[in-house]
Amino acid sequence: MSSYPPSSSAQPTTLRQRLAGLRGPAVPPRPLDARALAALAANPGCGRRALLDGAGVDKNALATALGSPAAFGQSQFAIVRGNSFEAKVKGDGGAELLRLVHAHLDPAAEPPGAGAHVPDLTAAGPEGRSARTALALREATAAKAWTLLDHPMLALEVAGSPAYLEPDAVVVHPDGRWTVVEIKSFPMIDGAADAAKVGAAARQAAVYVLALEKTAGKLAGAEVGHTVLLVCPKDFSNLPTASPVDIRRERSVTRRQLDRLTRVEELAAALPEGISFDPATRTAEELVEAVSAVDAAYAPECLAACELAFHCRDRARTTGAVTALGRSVRGELGALTTVEEALAAASGAGCAEDPTAAALHRAARLRAEALESAAGVGA
Repeated sequence: MSSYPPSSSAQPTTLRQRLAGLRGPAVPPRPLDARALAALAANPGCGRRALLDGAGVDKNALATALGSPAAFGQSQFAIVRGNSFEAKVKGDGGAELLRLVHAHLDPAAEPPGAGAHVPDLTAAGPEGRSARTALALREATAAKAWTLLDHPMLALEVAGSPAYLEPDAVVVHPDGRWTVVEIKSFPMIDGAADAAKVGAAARQAAVYVLALEKTAGKLAGAEVGHTVLLVCPKDFSNLPTASPVDIRRERSVTRRQLDRLTRVEELAAALPEGISFDPATRTAEELVEAVSAVDAAYAPECLAACELAFHCRDRARTTGAVTALGRSVRGELGALTTVEEALAAASGAGCAEDPTAAALHRAARLRAEALESAAGVGA
């Protein structure tokens, strides 16, 4: 079943058919998840990723067909361990999870008792589950009681294309506040977890908060908390512990970056007719041509977040693009977009009116003078 919602107007239907043609008519769309959206928000200038994600293209299969596969995802052991820990946290009607939320985020409220509500969110397809989640949130807010939504489905429009997101849990407080709960299998040792992993979890949770805010804006008395609860194993045990994480900064950055994304229909409209990213029907050469038709914004950080990163890195190195050296270098070099241009500027062959070229030339002269002086002292 398509993850794109039906529409009554002709334009969205045309766009849906266009996107289906890009990924292959027989290929079901890959749904966008919060991790992918967080990575997309971190690099909003990359039209390539925005289009491929918006069209639901399987980037892992595409990267393999291009000859630059990337190893992503958890090991089977880590997945089993994570599922086991999440089941433990949510066991007994979510009693332990609700206790942690109460203790860390709402100690002044009445403690959740055995009567805490855990609504059934079962429905057909992502659209149905999203509507059922919105209804459950409305009912829980009106009831003014502790409610645990286990794996709710949230909807968020990204670059004109809908994304359906599934957080681990959302808790509704008696005062109408909604809290996102992230359950991770990495340990929290002496009350602190790995900073990089906490940061990634915060960026992921920020996407869920943005999606929840869309629903909360339509309900009186509803409020989305900007402090999420991170639940992890305590020390080296399988016992759950938790820590509040303020994600206001991550939410603000993610919202701003997602707003900057070029709309998917604009990216699709700029492509030549007949282009497809379907490895089953296109040769490697045709796929390279198709991918090259969409502008990318490669940076070394992409290696940890995008399946096409190795392909984009090879292309950036082949063309001598300074993006291969990192975003900070790219920003400092201004209009100089290739390594060859930068080296020419350093040698004095650049545009004299360009302040960046002048600065590079001066830096090169100072370096040469310093090396010459050091060689004289050594002699």
